[in-house]
Formats: sequence, C-alpha cells, structure tokens
Amino acid sequence: MIEETEVQHPLFALRTTANREDQVLDFVTSNAQKKKLGVYSIIRPHGMRGYIFLEAKSRSDAEQSAFNVPYARGILPKEISYNEVEHMLEQVKKDVNIRKNDICEIISGPFKREKAKITRIDATKEEVVVELLESAVPIPITVKMDAIKVIRRDMD
Repeated sequence: MIEETEVQHPLFALRTTANREDQVLDFVTSNAQKKKLGVYSIIRPHGMRGYIFLEAKSRSDAEQSAFNVPYARGILPKEISYNEVEHMLEQVKKDVNIRKNDICEIISGPFKREKAKITRIDATKEEVVVELLESAVPIPITVKMDAIKVIRRDMD
C-alpha cells in the first residue's frame, strides 16, 4: 500500500457574479500574492457558473484574498471536501501530440463531428487553426486544442 504524504488543505467556495469567474480568479490570485497569503491553488471548474474554489491554509487567508474583490460575493460558511469537486477537475495535459497536416475531428462547438486538417498550431494559446475537409472553399477556423481529436496523421 502506498502512503500518501500530500497535505490536504481546506477548500473554500467563493461565490462570484455569474460569468465573472475569470476576473475574480485574477484578482484573488494577485491579492494572495501581494499579501503573501497561504492560498495554494484556485480552481475554476469548467461549466460551473458563480463559484470558484480556493485551497488555502485557513478560512482567514481565503477571506483575505477575496476581500474587496469586484464581483466576489463571499466565502461560503462550510468547508468543501475534495470529493465534492473532484469530478469537476480534469488533468491538464501540457504535452500535446498534435502536428501540422494532421486530420482531426472537431468534438465540440458549432462544427462538431466535422473533419478538418490542421494548418497551424498555437501552443501558447492552446489553439489550432483548421480547414474543414467537406467545405467547398477552405476557410481557416481557430478552435481550442481540447475541441479536436486527431484521427489520422500525415506520415511524411
């Protein structure tokens, strides 16, 4: 049996104005850094509006990081258990196996299930430019890397 040595810090839910989660996240991050607070991570669950989660040393550190932040509505009174948010987290894959000229399928968005050819990759923005294969005129479309799935690779 493997022993876990990771320390579990309390998680706190911070209510925000809906669709302002990213702005609150930026403000809270800079507050925590400026004030040297014990805020270890900030989680913005994809698809969940009106909340972000703070992993902090104490409730006081979490509250201080959110103090006077625009669109922040306050820390919920009860601590959140990791099990409650675990299903909302996904492992971030920085090692991307996508190459120019790969054939991919778009798996989300308005062009879902369309096949396309990758023409350009912007790793810093995590975006790719693709051209739809079935369209009469090739139009470049920019999509997020997680919105495509490589289905065939050009072996040049």
